[in-house]
Amino acid sequence: MLPARCAGCGTDRTQLCPACRHTLATARPGPTVLPWAHAAAPYTDPVRQLLLAHKERGALRLAGPLGEALGRAVRSALGPRAALTPLLLVPMPSTPAAVRARGHDPTLRLAAAAVRSLRRAGLDARAAALLRHTRPVADQAGLTAAERRRNLHGALTVLPRARRGLAGRQAVLVDDLVTTGASLAEAARALAAAGLPVRAAATVAAAGPLRSG
Repeated sequence: MLPARCAGCGTDRTQLCPACRHTLATARPGPTVLPWAHAAAPYTDPVRQLLLAHKERGALRLAGPLGEALGRAVRSALGPRAALTPLLLVPMPSTPAAVRARGHDPTLRLAAAAVRSLRRAGLDARAAALLRHTRPVADQAGLTAAERRRNLHGALTVLPRARRGLAGRQAVLVDDLVTTGASLAEAARALAAAGLPVRAAATVAAAGPLRSG
């Protein structure tokens, strides 16, 4: 059996070729459409292809390098605050149906990989899947920013028992991609309502150019 071609560019007989690994590792994180949400890179190839391969095609070994990029986005979003207080990475939730269809929870897997990266950098970090859907929502594809906000408003909640033992940590929302910011804004609302104010958010990629910090 020959090794798989690179998920980013398809040119090498490896899941992640040196060139695509270098592109992911050297991307400079920055603010997105939400100033408090930083992304590691724009949502363009090869980053786009790597995220899709991990999320939709079960390329689970890509979680490591993608998680490294997410960890850098966390540090970029928090700046000097990253080392002041223990971190709590809260992944955006996938619906149970999506998890069953994919065979894994990609955002939770990326959050765990980012935690390992942050710990290697000497930071106290952990991840917790605190958020749950309270109702079905429409597919976000094709919706405007205003429509996405209406679609998601009140759609997330925090289970009370999920918060145990998390006092004293600064919460950081994490996701694979930020588009309009509506999902992150709704998640921040739900966490704030549960007494867990969000300090920042971080994603691997942003659908749009990154702003200067």
